[in-house]
Amino acid sequence: MPAALSALWLLLAAAFLAALLLELLQAPRGGPRPGLFQDLLRYGKTKSGCGQRPAWLRLLDVPKRWFSHFYVLSVVWNGLLLLLLIQALFLARPFPIWLRDLLSALGGASQNQDVGDKHLSALLVLMLLWLHSFRRLIECLCISVFSSGFLHIVQYCFGLGYYIVVGLTVLCQVPANVSNGKNLFMQICWYHALGIIMYIWASVHQHRCHVILANLRKSKSGKVVNLSHSIPFGDWFERVSCPHYFAELLIYVSMAITFGFQNLTWWLVVMYVLFNQALAAVLCHEFYVNNFSCYPTCRKAFIPFLF
Repeated sequence: MPAALSALWLLLAAAFLAALLLELLQAPRGGPRPGLFQDLLRYGKTKSGCGQRPAWLRLLDVPKRWFSHFYVLSVVWNGLLLLLLIQALFLARPFPIWLRDLLSALGGASQNQDVGDKHLSALLVLMLLWLHSFRRLIECLCISVFSSGFLHIVQYCFGLGYYIVVGLTVLCQVPANVSNGKNLFMQICWYHALGIIMYIWASVHQHRCHVILANLRKSKSGKVVNLSHSIPFGDWFERVSCPHYFAELLIYVSMAITFGFQNLTWWLVVMYVLFNQALAAVLCHEFYVNNFSCYPTCRKAFIPFLF
């Protein structure tokens, strides 16, 4: 198990869990006050939930539409990692020295051991991660309609770093100096099929939810007519305020299944995604409840029927 990466993901999961608990404790006490902590938690429409922000904090804003930069970076970076892994497995080309050194620093001994079906699992997960980023990039560029909301510059830099590290996390799960492409498909197991099916199912629902959100700001002809916020209906929106965040969690769970359920490092990634998306969902749900008096009371924030 890559000790450095596991520690990093555990630390991030713990940090977002603490932030989530603090947010849940603050809610009954009249909500948050403006400040750096809240500014680092909130983005887009949820920044309005902490009142007038100091001028110095507004200087650190970047447009929310820069979300697309995360996926541009991920498509390029994780596409490069995927290409290098394919070359290593099928063309017997070793990873470049810089990548081997980086993986060794992050992952320790796992890069020097030949371990069962991790080659195929890592290849599939890296492919799924790249496809996810590519789909999200297309949605950002061609479907989503971004308002005039903002991100904090720290959130923006964190997002860029996230997509670099998550791809390296996948690559750290396989030996760097082993090529066995000839026998790769002999490693196919039932959990690969289960993970891919779940990935497709969650991705389809996430795409539908993004289309629903975008259509709230478009006419029937597809022309953008407003940038205001409205109550979404349809698909998983009937059960939760943020089904696209729930689908994101399911996508990462599907990758954990594709790893064969037993990859602790990736389950720590899933735990981080759980608390990160739960926090974002709670803030989004708070916005809907506070701004729409007719908001459906049956909706949970994040997980249907539970939370």
